[in-house]
Formats: sequence, structure tokens, C-alpha cells
Amino acid sequence: METWRRQRNIEEFSKGYYGVCAAGGMLSAGATHLAITPLDVLKVNMQVNPVKYNGIISGFSTLCREEGASALWRGWSGKLIGYGVQGGCKFGLYEYFKKLYGDLLVNQNKGVIFFLSAASAQVFADIALCPFEAVKVRVQSQPSFANGLADGFPKVYSKEGFYGLYRGLLPLWGRNLPFSMFMFTTFEHSVDLMHRKVIRRKREDCSIPQQLAVTCLAGYSAGIVGAVLSNPADNIVSSLYNKKAASILQHQNVHGTTCKRRGEERLLTIIGQPVTKATGAWPVPDNGRVGWTRNGPKMKLWGVSVIFG
Repeated sequence: METWRRQRNIEEFSKGYYGVCAAGGMLSAGATHLAITPLDVLKVNMQVNPVKYNGIISGFSTLCREEGASALWRGWSGKLIGYGVQGGCKFGLYEYFKKLYGDLLVNQNKGVIFFLSAASAQVFADIALCPFEAVKVRVQSQPSFANGLADGFPKVYSKEGFYGLYRGLLPLWGRNLPFSMFMFTTFEHSVDLMHRKVIRRKREDCSIPQQLAVTCLAGYSAGIVGAVLSNPADNIVSSLYNKKAASILQHQNVHGTTCKRRGEERLLTIIGQPVTKATGAWPVPDNGRVGWTRNGPKMKLWGVSVIFG
């Protein structure tokens, strides 16, 4: 591990600090979302064709039997690149807005700062993600549509124009804004609670393994809270991109309230999304963001590769 460790001094809330947070978010979010692509493929197909894919085990069996095991990795490029870009924007901008709102709202409750920072960052992150999501969902649920991003983007643009790449932006915000707001807030409060009540030591007094252990536990808790709250809008995104509904209101009329999600779909979401937060999307940037040892006004940064050493 020592051979991979890179030591630098980076001032908190400097341009370099935001860059490290963005890079860590891009690396972690892209890699971890790529890892759960099979779960995402099945979830999307269960949402689009619930009669055919009516369970987790049977759904995987149907996909593999009809389209081969490679079908489980459809849309992997959209997951890797799209969510990598989103993760970079989300983690980098969250720190930027946290500093901005913290300075503007000096006497405000910290929870409000976390909420506003997460929402602001997520708005821009989803704008960056939306075109990738538009292609990914189609590739995953329509085998003949395209092989990936390279041929998927031109097809969407030629058939539907610019609107086709952003038709799901509102439900994407509806899904990800609550997720991000509650996720970041739950994470921040969980970390603080564990250091005060469980470890009973300040973060800077803990070793890097201890800090990352707290990060994983807090990240998983935050992921579960966010996943449950953002579930309803997830159905709408899949329906819009696969023309199961032309609008959000039509989706409600055809499919009923989206809160009545089948247990299997909810299970896939609750398993998949928190796993991405606990296993990578929190520890990697956290090793660059809060996993540093403090020395005065500067922070001693250990490269994110320390996690994999």
C-alpha cells in the first residue's frame, strides 16, 4: 500500500480540493455503477415489462435464456461514463455549495446547508447524466435499439432530436433530488453520530481504516434512505424512455401510483444503490476528502489508490 501512497498538501475548499473530490466521485461512481449493471438491467426490464419479468430469479433466467449472459451487461458504457460524469459533478459541486451556503447562511442549521448543497449539486449532475441515461435505458430494455453509446446517441438524436436526450430530465430530478438530499444529509449526520457516540473520537484523531469503516457504514445507511425515497420516480424514467408513457401524467393514469412498487423491484434498488455508496461512491472520494490527516490549516492528502492497496 505504501508504494501507491501519494502525499500532497491541499488546502480545504481550494480549487485543488474540489478537483480531488470531483475526481474521486467520478472514479468511484463510474466503477461501482458499472459493477451493478446486471441488477440495473433486470430492474429496468421489470419496470418496462412487469408481466414477462415478474421476479428476480425468473427475470435473470429469462434474460440469460433468451439473450445470453452478455445481455446482463447491456448499457455498461452508459453506466460507467454517464454515472462517472454525474458522480464527478455531484461530489465536487456538493463540497463547493456546502462552502458557499455555509458562508451565506452562517447561523442556519447544518441540515439545511446539507439539503441545499446536495440539491444544487444534483441539479447540475443530472443535466450531465440525462443524455447517457436516455441511451442506457433504451439499450437495456430494447436489445435491437443499439449496442451502446456510440451508436445509441445518433439514433436518439436522429429520431427525437435534442428533446429525446432530455425528455426524462424532470423525473430524473424527481428521482435523484430526494435521493441526493437525504443521502448526503443522512451521511453527514451518521458520520458525526458515530464519531460522537460510538468511537468517541474526533475524525482527525482516527486512523484512515477507522475513518473509512465509518464512511462505509454511514454510506450504506444513507444509500438505503435515499433509495427508498426516490423509488417512485424511477419507474417514470424507464416508462418515458421506452414510450410506455408520453408524459408523467400519462404514466400515472396507465400504471397507477408509482409508490405501489413491486417488492422485487424495490429490493433490487435497495440492494444496488446503497452498495454503490458503501463500497465505492463514498470511500473513494472520502479518502481524498475526509480521510486525510489534519495538520493545521492544511490537509495531508493520501491518494485514492490507498483503498485498493
